[in-house]
Amino acid sequence: MMLLAILLGVVGSVSAPAARAQTSLIQNAPARRVLSLNGSWNYIIDPYENGFYDYRREAFDKSASGKGGYYDNAKPSTAQEPELIEYDFDHSAAMQIPGDWNSQDPKLLYYEGTIWLKKSFQLKPAAGKRYFIYFGAINYESHIYLNGKKLGMHQGGFTPIQYEVTGKLNPSGDNFVVVKADNTRHLEAVPTINTDWWNYGGITRDVFIAETPETFIVDYKVQLAKDNLTQLAGYVQLDGAGKAGQPVTLNIAEAGLKQTLKTDGEGRASFSLPAKKLKLWSPQSPKLYAVTLTNGNETVQDRIGFRTIQTRGQDILLNGKSAFMRGISMHDENPLIPGRARSEGDLRMLLTWAKELGCNYVRLAHYPHNETMLKLADEMGLLVWAEVPVYWTIAWQNPATYQNAETQLSDLISMGKNRASVVVWSVGNETPLGDPRLAFMTNLVKKARSLDDTRLIAAALELHRTPDNVIHVDDPLGEFLDLTSFNEYAGWYWGGKPSEITKYTFDIKYNKPVMISEFGGDALGGYHGDAETRWSEEYQEALYVNQLKMLSTIKGLRGMTPWILADFRATRRQHPVYQNGFNRKGLISSTGVKKKAFYVLQEYYRQMGQKYDGK
Repeated sequence: MMLLAILLGVVGSVSAPAARAQTSLIQNAPARRVLSLNGSWNYIIDPYENGFYDYRREAFDKSASGKGGYYDNAKPSTAQEPELIEYDFDHSAAMQIPGDWNSQDPKLLYYEGTIWLKKSFQLKPAAGKRYFIYFGAINYESHIYLNGKKLGMHQGGFTPIQYEVTGKLNPSGDNFVVVKADNTRHLEAVPTINTDWWNYGGITRDVFIAETPETFIVDYKVQLAKDNLTQLAGYVQLDGAGKAGQPVTLNIAEAGLKQTLKTDGEGRASFSLPAKKLKLWSPQSPKLYAVTLTNGNETVQDRIGFRTIQTRGQDILLNGKSAFMRGISMHDENPLIPGRARSEGDLRMLLTWAKELGCNYVRLAHYPHNETMLKLADEMGLLVWAEVPVYWTIAWQNPATYQNAETQLSDLISMGKNRASVVVWSVGNETPLGDPRLAFMTNLVKKARSLDDTRLIAAALELHRTPDNVIHVDDPLGEFLDLTSFNEYAGWYWGGKPSEITKYTFDIKYNKPVMISEFGGDALGGYHGDAETRWSEEYQEALYVNQLKMLSTIKGLRGMTPWILADFRATRRQHPVYQNGFNRKGLISSTGVKKKAFYVLQEYYRQMGQKYDGK
């Protein structure tokens, strides 16, 4: 324990938020007045990073002039002897943004490295306004430049990036933005070099410029107080020179709630007010209220649901009532269209499939998903487990790695804190036992609780088996979490044939609700055999039948998110017949056809819905 205390101290010493060249992320940024930069972007493939370093491997943007890189977007002069320029964005190929590069150019299918992307746009800045450029996500490391000047660097492929560009836009209205995107995997990164999903590169989510007043509503939280069904609590945060002592009005007209607040010296106004007439949000009734925040001439609107989530012993209580989380895991990927999910239509299709399965819950694995996904889950009545990519083996003792993970967690919580659907923050998946890992993970747990104490904290824990066919769940990280969640793959990676797995029993250390965060096995859609023919739909079907029998013996079982809704692309899955670059554990095939196991789980969820919800 002394070693653990030392490690906790080491990791804790870097747990303060890192300094950023950007203001706090704008809450509900897409709902502001925005200029979309989606569409066609020119790109240059740069595996040697010629556009970033000179031949001495010195970064151009750190030179005395700050010039020389591709971000200059240089053009030949009209002089008699024009300078040598060895790139040209305007005559380069183009790709659609948002969108990964792997699926848009065949030669980039497996490409890992640097690609430069450029977009020209028209925006003439108005007096008395501020401007922020916002990227939903860029995988993995990005350097962002506006009109040849660097705005900053960001690490993390799944969280928003924002920089203020007030005063950096050209008065003429002619502007261009250049992004250096690099999806190279690194041992010290989060995630690290080894994952089980495709390493999609590029600008994978929406890009826009948001316009705000000089002093504006940058952040807010409007939710029920912790474990309190009749008390609304939260805050509004202003940003700008005039942020102190300003009136801010919170209005939920349909519920008859209206209160005018005054900000303190830091521009913050906290509130707590009775809310006895609110209709509570639930999967059975996903009620959303129009919430309006007003400061001066600025009005910000959101659609927010209100509910509580808590645990009591081995029960999960949603709005004070026992719930069973009928879930499924999913990736941010439409199996029918190569690449990352790119539109609301892709995301709505995935959630519609989950609803058809009988789900009231989805696990958005293994990284922060699109903000639009969270809003759709609010609308469609699906509870959400949201996760950061602390996945498998991380550089546990590297302070920079921890800071990266904490920043991604903080940004995820900031993005999702007003979404009623989000009930679980997950700090990681299948991380190996050891004191450095425990220190790293427990510090993430503490950070999550400090940012949001109204949701449950979880992780996919480790387990081990003994020769007496007992599955032991005693991972020490479980002591610090609200749920006992773990992945187990009996019948696929271990445990023999599906018919043999019901011999296993569980020894679970913690008196907490049990959530099976993953189980499953591969089946190639349309391939048939008997229940012992691996890769067949019948094998997967038998696996689900026997998994559900085995798992139903767990006294505290309160939910599950089997792996996975739909087949997804994974570089490590190389069998040329059955996998061909796909993880085939989906209940829906890569052609959108439901496999036989889909209907097994659907029937089980029908029964559990009847037991817990009466329908």
